[in-house]
Amino acid sequence: MDNLLTIVVFGLTSAAIYAVAASGLVLTYTTSGIFNFAHGAIAMFCAYVYWQLSSPDAWGLPVPIALVLTLVVFAPLMGLIIDRVLMAGLNQAPPTIRLVVPIGLLVALIQLASIIWPPNEVIASLPEFFRGKSVHIADIAVTYHQLITVAVAVAVAVALRIVLYSTRVGVAMRGVVDDRDLASLNGANPARISSLAWALGCVLAGIAGVLVAPILRLDQIQLTFLVINAYAAAMVGRLKSLPLTALGALILGVAREGVRVYDANLPGWINVDSVPVIMLFIVLLVVPQQKAELFGVRADRTRIPRPTVKEALLASVGLVVVAAAIPMVMEGNVFNAVGSGFAIGLIALSLVPLTGIAGQISLAPFAFAGIGAMTMHLVAPGGSPAGMLVVIPVCGLVGALVALPTLRLRGLYLALATMAFAAFCEKAIYTSVESFQASPNFPRFAVGSASLSGDGAYLTFMAVVFSAVGVGITALRRGAFGRRLQAMKDSPAGSATIGLDVSRLKVQAFALSAMIAGVGGVLLAQWRTQAGPDQYALLAGAVPALPTVLMAVVGGIAAVAGAFVGAMLIVLFPIIGDTYPFLKNLMIIAPGLAGISLVANPDGAVSQVVQRFTAALDRRRQKRLGTLDIDDRQAVGPGALTARIQALLIPPRSSVLPEEIPIGRGASTEQRASLDGELGLSWGRCDADPRSA
Repeated sequence: MDNLLTIVVFGLTSAAIYAVAASGLVLTYTTSGIFNFAHGAIAMFCAYVYWQLSSPDAWGLPVPIALVLTLVVFAPLMGLIIDRVLMAGLNQAPPTIRLVVPIGLLVALIQLASIIWPPNEVIASLPEFFRGKSVHIADIAVTYHQLITVAVAVAVAVALRIVLYSTRVGVAMRGVVDDRDLASLNGANPARISSLAWALGCVLAGIAGVLVAPILRLDQIQLTFLVINAYAAAMVGRLKSLPLTALGALILGVAREGVRVYDANLPGWINVDSVPVIMLFIVLLVVPQQKAELFGVRADRTRIPRPTVKEALLASVGLVVVAAAIPMVMEGNVFNAVGSGFAIGLIALSLVPLTGIAGQISLAPFAFAGIGAMTMHLVAPGGSPAGMLVVIPVCGLVGALVALPTLRLRGLYLALATMAFAAFCEKAIYTSVESFQASPNFPRFAVGSASLSGDGAYLTFMAVVFSAVGVGITALRRGAFGRRLQAMKDSPAGSATIGLDVSRLKVQAFALSAMIAGVGGVLLAQWRTQAGPDQYALLAGAVPALPTVLMAVVGGIAAVAGAFVGAMLIVLFPIIGDTYPFLKNLMIIAPGLAGISLVANPDGAVSQVVQRFTAALDRRRQKRLGTLDIDDRQAVGPGALTARIQALLIPPRSSVLPEEIPIGRGASTEQRASLDGELGLSWGRCDADPRSA
């Protein structure tokens, strides 16, 4: 009876925090259509701001003033800036970019917090409200802080109910949720509503951060993960219903407290940290997706490079030659970082067939890499290459098993499911093998007296493996299987209509990706000669998984070269910061900034460089032939005069085609200016919202 009362009392406290945090997630998603992966980081950042304002070790302001400045000034302003600067530009972005940019914000906020409040220098902690005071329920002491937490959750629920159902703003907000375009026709301003929702969402995140921070020492990673647990509660409400979200928070809070009480009687993979990700995975499989997730997703129009197999072979030979020459010009930390980059590049390369070609979003490549390294440690601790005969099929089987229950998931739901799997591996799987958790030594491949123990030889070997896989993916993309994967990416429903087995394709893509990642995980462990859970963690460790996935997308998720460039950037940023101290802080935050930059360049860095290079070559050729437009006075060559005369006689192509003319509020300032210049007009627009005319 005492245990049951303990579970209920303390479970309600946890549920209150999850309910407040999850409500903010629901608000931002329903009004903007963007899932805020950075919600936990925003809560963490607000908690640090509150500590900075209120702590005697910092500025020492009175607690009421610090709370007002944090939750009434800083948090809503932060939400407005995030919406106006980042999220407003994602309305027409491809699905992958709409997911990755918030992850970039998550990484950027964690890195920025580590710069402002360095973990090794600032030992921050927040006291509970009314510390030392408590009341007794039966024999259980309940602190005032816990009572305040529950009271705040109830107050937030009541306030949201009043706002959403008894105010004009709330009615407009619910209208935008139901039908954004129809609400706009009735006078609502979706952009303004979205900004307000993001401001309220950040306030709720800040409240959750301030309430949960006294439970543990302020830590960028731990506090962010604690709020990320609220994802499970938000998904119970299908990111739409606040009452169901509160129910999900109650289930999660009570379940965590129950596991805490009965931990000794449960299997090792069920613990306090794994309960939220288990619940999230189950909810994603049980709760139906919204129709918008199935039928309303915009097609992914990112550019997919199509090099020939011959071009890939030539690039591979060049990469192997460069790898063989690297030991002659590099040493020390730079050389070690480059070697890690080759192995991490192979892990990132596993996303090219899965996400770049097949369109299946995954946040778990490092989870499969960790499974590969752990399997190699168990079956071939001496470094025998025969161990790979077990690693590859085991990783492929795990990838297929992960794909099977997620066959009906797409977009956000699939991303959250793979993230839950990665977190489960980190919190439950790796910790179940004590020898792997102790960061064991990983000898490199050896057969008899022949081995790859030398750094130069092993670097060349990794280059050969990466090149072979890269050429294989290039051949796959141009083959029948690759075309089926691309068809599934463009239209799963259309692919099924013409007879393709979409379920089998998805399982095959996941299995292939997992096998590649597993090999990369083994290479990374052998290059570093040791491995452990932190090496394959989502946010912890020297090279966390989420920033690496982020950089793979920045490099170009559909390109083999993009995976390699992204991996090299993630390992070289710290080296650049150490070499040039004035760039250190910039290099720390660079992965997050690079992810945010995808708003302007969704095709990735490699694609952008190739496009600019191709455009420059084409421009030079036109200058030489004299075929540039009449307005370009740089035209040279024997055909320049003829081209100018021809342009005078034959009008140039219109810069605005009829099918490209924007309508209503969807037109940007640049598009309206272009249309006005074409028509010679500056009036006559029809705006659905008369207040913005």
